[in-house]
Amino acid sequence: MPLDPAVPTLGLNSLGLPKPPSETRVVVAMSGGVDSSVVAAQLAEEGYDVVGVTLQLYDHGAALAKKGACCAGRDIHDARRVAETMGFPHYVLDYETLFRQSVIDEFADSYLAGATPVPCIRCNERVKFRDLLNVAKDLDADCMATGHYIRREVGLLGPELHRAADPARDQSYFLFSTSREQLGYLRFPLGGLASKAETRALAARYGLPVADKPDSQDICFVPSGNYAAVIEKLRPGAAEPGDIVDHEGRVLGRHDGVLRYTVGQRRGLGIGGLDEPLFVVRLDAEKRQVVVGPRDLLRSRQISLREVNWLGDGPLDREHDVLVRVRSTRQPVPALVRPAPDGAEVTLLSPEEGVAPGQACVFYAPEGTRVLGGGWISRAS
Repeated sequence: MPLDPAVPTLGLNSLGLPKPPSETRVVVAMSGGVDSSVVAAQLAEEGYDVVGVTLQLYDHGAALAKKGACCAGRDIHDARRVAETMGFPHYVLDYETLFRQSVIDEFADSYLAGATPVPCIRCNERVKFRDLLNVAKDLDADCMATGHYIRREVGLLGPELHRAADPARDQSYFLFSTSREQLGYLRFPLGGLASKAETRALAARYGLPVADKPDSQDICFVPSGNYAAVIEKLRPGAAEPGDIVDHEGRVLGRHDGVLRYTVGQRRGLGIGGLDEPLFVVRLDAEKRQVVVGPRDLLRSRQISLREVNWLGDGPLDREHDVLVRVRSTRQPVPALVRPAPDGAEVTLLSPEEGVAPGQACVFYAPEGTRVLGGGWISRAS
């Protein structure tokens, strides 16, 4: 039976296409991890014409020594072994230049500008769901499948994006910028599974060599989560020292680079001996200042968004009641979203802490599981 428990419409196969699996070509984006490997294996077993594609996104030699990251040398090897096990073709595409230009450079520049970027979203948006999707079409594939934990459902007005059945695995925050056109071509077979344990059980059933492989934890090109070291390598001289100041401009100490701090940070500020705990409330890259203040200053109600992707029914031409998630680890909270000249404005019904420029703000329907899009945070107050 298909991975997604939804029953296919009469006359359609398990991917919602009007032809038998044997006549349906599916390109599977394979990272070398257990999730995309299970998707490829399941579809191959169902009789689909599967083509596996893995992207080499950064230096292969450096990647070989990097554990727990997608698209590294070890992972390319693992994806190839899965394809050999299940008997379908597998290709590796060199996307290092595109990935550097579309994702890594912006990541570095955003940090240097005092923002907190989310490169995984940009990778999905600019590489996997744009260029790789075009490759899939060039290969005459009927659709492209990935191992993301999110659901695609067909509503009255066409394909919709919905949160995964397992809240602990839901990846909707990282896929908010998926367009309607892309949704027509993409498939997410794992979205209906109840837990990651089910995925690993399927991998073991197929005898896949990645059945017990650990999940990736870090951003793939940032070893051990050390953002500062990567940015210094990409932008020599970027870690310029400056002042740590309070919200009224009084100098409290020195720092060794704005890029080493994030909004909401409390530890490691080196300004002990004060009457109350202080948090990073703003980063001023132009003045090379880390601005700190009491916890109350971290709370925001108004959020300005740019590059808004709206997936609701009809245009975003009026105010809507929504739930929003301002960080990937937060629970969605009630808010109002309305159009603005440069994107959208969000009003949180209750203030949220640590709303940082560069992060995403993702919209959800007030009831149910539908994802209504989102945008990039440019300002919060």
